[in-house]
Amino acid sequence: MRKITVFSMVSLDGVMQAPGGRDEDRSGGFEYGGWTAAFSDELSQKLLLEEFQSSDYLFGRKTFEIFEGYWPHHNDFWPAINEGNKYVLSKTRNQSDWQHSGFLSTIEEVKALKQSEGKDFQVWGSSELVQLLLENDLVDVLRLKTYPILLGKGKRLFDHKAMPAAFRLTESQVNSKGVIIATYHRAGSIVTGDINI
Repeated sequence: MRKITVFSMVSLDGVMQAPGGRDEDRSGGFEYGGWTAAFSDELSQKLLLEEFQSSDYLFGRKTFEIFEGYWPHHNDFWPAINEGNKYVLSKTRNQSDWQHSGFLSTIEEVKALKQSEGKDFQVWGSSELVQLLLENDLVDVLRLKTYPILLGKGKRLFDHKAMPAAFRLTESQVNSKGVIIATYHRAGSIVTGDINI
């Protein structure tokens, strides 16, 4: 079975929209595109290059279209994204000129793909897809970068439909600008109890 890892840059109030550039995603009137830029440092750059490893990818349509317009022209920085298989969950598209791109129309197809042989999957951006994956308990790893900023509005990482699930912190670092970089692996069911004081 192939693992699905969600990579997300998120504000303290859970917003993940348009972290990388002013015009990345202005939908919904979002005004703060590129909100992560002020928090980059040497550690952030080093970890990002490590994350850009060989993989297969799952995308929602909107993030795919943002990436499709950019990464084929920047192969020197992230060649793996161009070489890897890219699967897009979409009800409106079924083809692309971006090499190694395929399209899925249902969550059942995502489940079947996860059960198949091949490389593990990375999910970047794709807020609606991430929420659907969490709702169906398909996320194995969360790789979150939490930034010390409140954005107030924008697309969120989590919604109220996520399946209750426990995760285990397996790695964490803090960069010089206060960004918490943490990796969480799926760890079974939620355990409840009472706190004794």
